[in-house]
Amino acid sequence: MTGLRTLVRAGAHTLAQAGIASADVDALALAAHVLRVETSEVRRRMVLGGDLPTGFEDAYAAQLAERARRVPLQHLTGRAHFRRITLAVGPGVFVPRPETEVLVGLALAEIDRLTGLGREVGEGGGGIRLVDLCAGSGAIAFAVKDERPDTAVRALELSDEALAWARHNRALLDLDVELVQGDATLPCFADWAGTVDVVTVNPPYIPADATPIEVEVRDHDPGLALYGGGGDGLAIAVRIAGVAASMLRPGGLLLMEHAESQGGSLPAALTSAGAWTEVGDHLDLCARPRVTSARTASRGRLMDAD
Repeated sequence: MTGLRTLVRAGAHTLAQAGIASADVDALALAAHVLRVETSEVRRRMVLGGDLPTGFEDAYAAQLAERARRVPLQHLTGRAHFRRITLAVGPGVFVPRPETEVLVGLALAEIDRLTGLGREVGEGGGGIRLVDLCAGSGAIAFAVKDERPDTAVRALELSDEALAWARHNRALLDLDVELVQGDATLPCFADWAGTVDVVTVNPPYIPADATPIEVEVRDHDPGLALYGGGGDGLAIAVRIAGVAASMLRPGGLLLMEHAESQGGSLPAALTSAGAWTEVGDHLDLCARPRVTSARTASRGRLMDAD
């Protein structure tokens, strides 16, 4: 029987030949998935050797073949790691990306700032409020709730399939996040209108005539989560920003993810809308434009604009 080290190395070569940049990582992750252990245990067994379970080679080869066809790794393993949590994912829901962790970090920093001020907001107090629009698997909402459990978190998602994944993740993670189905371009959470501290959004933002380069994105992520409408891909995002403005308290913070090419156009669109102040943009871990931030103007400022 071929040893685990040889099989994983051969698997990595197979995936590299298929054009997968993360071939080594994926080969290891798939071996862990088939063995039902963590990747650290796979590494240990690769060093120490030992017998493999009956049928491992065939099962591993089948998983490698699917990954070589560019089926997303997360669809094969059924999970995606995001900050401190692990989410269940699969067909019908957008696979969360590491760059979105930057948006979560910015939201947590704002929560910490407000906590430092001793702020209580909302009708009769009730703590800091965050709403996540276009929630997908629930990655942003659950990551925030996991790391700042005293924050009241609500999330909105349009897709039936994605919402089902989010509800499944809520049960798996046992986190108290309210999940609601709805269109983020329309008014929502009316009972929180004007009282929300932070709105987070990872909207669809790819232009309609653009095709994602990554096969995993193009062929497997749902189109509803990808294409943002308009020539620049920002039509839906701008409409969502208008909804967010009505939800946020004066001085409340909007955090919206965008494509690398939209690091100038999205801030410009929000600035021209007149409802926002302190508009800025933030880089991801690869130093690419990734998240636009903006605060709602004070009521006095809005009256002056009118």
